[in-house]
Amino acid sequence: MQWRFDNGQEWLTVSQRQDGDYQLLFGGQVQFLVSSDGLRIVAPDNLDVSRETLDVLYFNQVLPLALSRQGKLVLHAACVEVGATSLAFVGKSGQGKSTLAASFARHGYRFLTDDGLQIEDSAAGIVIQPSRPSIRLWDDSRDAVLHVEHVTAPPADYTSKSRFLADEALAWCDEARPLRCAYLLADDGATVPTITPVRPSEAMVELVSYSFLLDIEEREALTRHFSQLSRLVSVVKVFRLDYPRDYARLPEVRQAILDHAATL
Repeated sequence: MQWRFDNGQEWLTVSQRQDGDYQLLFGGQVQFLVSSDGLRIVAPDNLDVSRETLDVLYFNQVLPLALSRQGKLVLHAACVEVGATSLAFVGKSGQGKSTLAASFARHGYRFLTDDGLQIEDSAAGIVIQPSRPSIRLWDDSRDAVLHVEHVTAPPADYTSKSRFLADEALAWCDEARPLRCAYLLADDGATVPTITPVRPSEAMVELVSYSFLLDIEEREALTRHFSQLSRLVSVVKVFRLDYPRDYARLPEVRQAILDHAATL
């Protein structure tokens, strides 16, 4: 399998070796090996790559893919704590997941993750597990949302995004939280925050495209994955969220989301 950026540049190539392990090659130079059961990850021969680059790739890309081999459901989504529950924002890179998470966190609603949403089906229902306490933002989002100085991690080699560490002003939740609902992010030119329900069948199809899956050809893994998504959309309501991409209107967007979630 191979993924490329919109400009055609190679991003990730996945191949399976004869011993069953998966080789993940990022940008043609950074290599990871993931065991077939997803329980072992090795990063060999990356001596010219910074530790921060390896950390970012590990937590944001490799670990979610390895968890998929362990039978875990992981989505490209951010998540924030509201009351005793959580709200998820699902979407592709650049649609505003991390910006929304940071905006909520700056105003007292702790974030669980800004991507790599790990979902557990437990006796308490659908539960979100927290990831590491940091949020990655582009410079314009940082300037608009944070407003104050936050501690940053060293830069990664392959991206100009900065990773901001959680603190009192950028609150992080270190406990699992039940998922109240999920919002699929849209960018269709809405002039006001707009939230519309998504049918479970339609939500499931869309969530497939936002799933971390290391092997898209193994029938047993795919069957399990579809079963997990079917369970998710049968228990958790899914909505489409479109809003003006104007940083000055983020307070309005936050309030619209909170008002809507309060009705569920």
